[in-house]
Amino acid sequence: MAADDNNAKNAQKIVIQFDGSYLVEGGIPLVRKVQVVSEHGEPLSWRKEEVIPTENSYILCRCGQSSEMPFCSGTHNDIFFDGTETADTGTTAARQEIIPGGQHIVVKRDRSLCMESGFCANRFKNLDAMLPETGESQVRAQVMAMIERCPSGSYTYSVTADGPEIEPDLPRQIAITTEITADGPIQGPLWVTGGIPIERSDGKPFETRNRVTLCSCGKSKIKPLCDGTHRCKDE
Repeated sequence: MAADDNNAKNAQKIVIQFDGSYLVEGGIPLVRKVQVVSEHGEPLSWRKEEVIPTENSYILCRCGQSSEMPFCSGTHNDIFFDGTETADTGTTAARQEIIPGGQHIVVKRDRSLCMESGFCANRFKNLDAMLPETGESQVRAQVMAMIERCPSGSYTYSVTADGPEIEPDLPRQIAITTEITADGPIQGPLWVTGGIPIERSDGKPFETRNRVTLCSCGKSKIKPLCDGTHRCKDE
């Protein structure tokens, strides 16, 4: 049974189609998640709304204009969607920088992954400004929670400088996300969790990570990754 589970897991991947959609293979679970915010609009966590029935293989929209969201309806062919993939295919470790000030915690950041989800701040301070106060365990715990709830994995942390990075235990799935803004709910990125391989349309692999946010509006400047452009109001 364990061998069958491993074979099923190895078959799971996301393949990006040239100027097209996301091909999902291996029966990866698809769910809906909604951002949970405070009474002040601060992002706090995520709530799973439903499991979406799928086949073993299915195709998700990448252009943001499908008539069958979140699935692809072929609209990208009609609107001449430019899906050029410009995201760095290198490793997070090569891009990370240590954020100074941490006490009993080492925080690193890969800025190229940031999609400005807002989990790294509250209405008083951002995460970087909180680091000098992490000698206090309650502040340190809050910083850890902020990092673990960030969907893109831009921030990571370890307890010691030479210790392993601590990642949240996330399910192997794809989440269709909804973000809560001052103007109401908006469609967020596809949140890929649990270390699912992602392959470019030219066959080159991206680094497999525990947390990845993929663009689902078609407007990101770092496709296939989300850069937060979906929050920008059309002029």
